[in-house]
Amino acid sequence: MSESMLKSDLTEFASALASSAPVPGGGGAAALAGALAAALGSMVGNLTVGKKKYKDNEPRLIEMNAAAETLRADLLRQIDADAEGFEPLSKAYGIPKDEPGRDETLEKCLHMAAAAPMEILRLSCDAVALAEEYARLGSKLMISDAGCAAALGEAAIRAAALNVRVNTRLMKDRDYAETMNQELEERLQKYIPVAKETYSIVEGELA
Repeated sequence: MSESMLKSDLTEFASALASSAPVPGGGGAAALAGALAAALGSMVGNLTVGKKKYKDNEPRLIEMNAAAETLRADLLRQIDADAEGFEPLSKAYGIPKDEPGRDETLEKCLHMAAAAPMEILRLSCDAVALAEEYARLGSKLMISDAGCAAALGEAAIRAAALNVRVNTRLMKDRDYAETMNQELEERLQKYIPVAKETYSIVEGELA
């Protein structure tokens, strides 16, 4: 993609995000942040592979690069998935409260709307785990980019979590909602510290 095409796509997305349209929203922004985290990881790996100083790390870095590329593509696809999942819910809120079947429709739409941000959260956790490895195994000349990947990954996780919670809090099926919330909390507790520690280590290296 040329620089002008990239700028055009990003400008279009940012304009849509800023508009009064219901989508894209926070979930799409979270997916983009996660994709950028994975992309920065790939950059660290690609600029490390082939350097004699890091020869021992090369087999793992090659595996990480492949995983980061897959993550980036998956997260970018989630931008559309999030919009597709939320749009029916935004319409369902307009159903008159006394209309038969409204509660069932809303419940179904809430489940759909929560699915994409939950997947964004999972994928972004993987991006943070890779950022931590890139900070350890990648070229020290690129360590700031590994730190940026961790910071963006943390933002993606937190933003995705909010977009899950805004839906699970309204679900009538509390068992389903609490199952999602439990996974969410477990991932926050596991990966937010990884992101913060990675960022702190990088910050220390640059001091």
